[in-house]
Amino acid sequence: MGITARGVGLLVAAVVLLGVGFRFAYPELTLLGAAAGAAVGYAALVAAWRPRLTVTRLADPDRVARGEPASMTLTVRNSGRLRSANLLAEDRCGDRTVPVPVLRLRPGRDTDVRYDVPTHRRGVVPVGPLRVTRRDPLGLVALARPYGATVPVWVYPRVHPLTAVPTGAGRSLDGRVDGVPHGSITFDSLREYVVGDELRRVHWRTSARVGELMVRENVDTSLPRLVVLLDNRATAHPERVGGVVESFESACEAAASIVTAAHRADLPVVLLFAAAEPAAPVTPGGEVDGGGALGPLDRLAAAELSSDDDAVRAATTRLRQDRLGDTLIFLTGPGGRGELGHVGALRGAYPSVVVGVFGAAEPTPPGAAGLVVVDAADGAQFAAEWDGVRRW
Repeated sequence: MGITARGVGLLVAAVVLLGVGFRFAYPELTLLGAAAGAAVGYAALVAAWRPRLTVTRLADPDRVARGEPASMTLTVRNSGRLRSANLLAEDRCGDRTVPVPVLRLRPGRDTDVRYDVPTHRRGVVPVGPLRVTRRDPLGLVALARPYGATVPVWVYPRVHPLTAVPTGAGRSLDGRVDGVPHGSITFDSLREYVVGDELRRVHWRTSARVGELMVRENVDTSLPRLVVLLDNRATAHPERVGGVVESFESACEAAASIVTAAHRADLPVVLLFAAAEPAAPVTPGGEVDGGGALGPLDRLAAAELSSDDDAVRAATTRLRQDRLGDTLIFLTGPGGRGELGHVGALRGAYPSVVVGVFGAAEPTPPGAAGLVVVDAADGAQFAAEWDGVRRW
């Protein structure tokens, strides 16, 4: 509850009038002071009344690419039975507020407000809660209360079409590595037969030798597996224009384009960040907004820059140990070229290593760390040059 400037002045006047009236025995001043104090007390009671409102929201859509339209529909229902709601309300949408008229809203009725959600920048736009302000007729006391939960709108990076995805590396058990474009099935091991196995997979020669039915286990060793490492260190993206780090935004667009192309081709892809990711938005009930684990585009929408300067070295150490795929794509800014030596050391664990550098004033020296380096001004240029560098 907050007392307005008018309310503070009237309350001070009430104290002064009561004090002077009692001190010098002026009943008129005492009466005026009592009336002023009663007015402030009445205002506090009026503002303290809590209207029964039910607030629901519907984002259309709740996930959208940067620059595409998105809207929010807010429904306010008067759940009370006796009094009409006549309130001042505003809804929070990112960094701005949207006025919501709640005038003469009778019991059991509702009102809808629809407005556009800003999508000109990548990120997670929090919408809500509705802030309802209750004032008395004299404007002495104002009380603001929140209604409804906060709903996030995920603004994804722009996705640029890629003509192709990398080929895979076929690994045989004898150590041979071959390039194959679509993947193949390779014998891996034998196991005992269980009910439901196909008879055509029974290895009869081994079954006759051991006296039990043995079944072949095959694995797809040549299916291309992509690992995208996004450099989200602040030192890798030092330039900021108008509050926006364009090189990092371009790297996010390139990562989104690669991940989307891999999913469309039914290829496994892993998206990693050099530094730790920010915590996912949660609802008041403690659940992750969006219904479960976040997908790669959700994570890119929520990605932020980190001050961990040693993140790339730690990430390359983990990648060398885990060997998550065949193709490693490292996306960084002009300040990340000093880490290319650590990325180049991964060529023994990953047959194909490509680096995308965004926003650099000068091109990266050819053959830096023995890597294929693509210098691009933005995500669109990276996508345009992708087809020329994918044949490593």
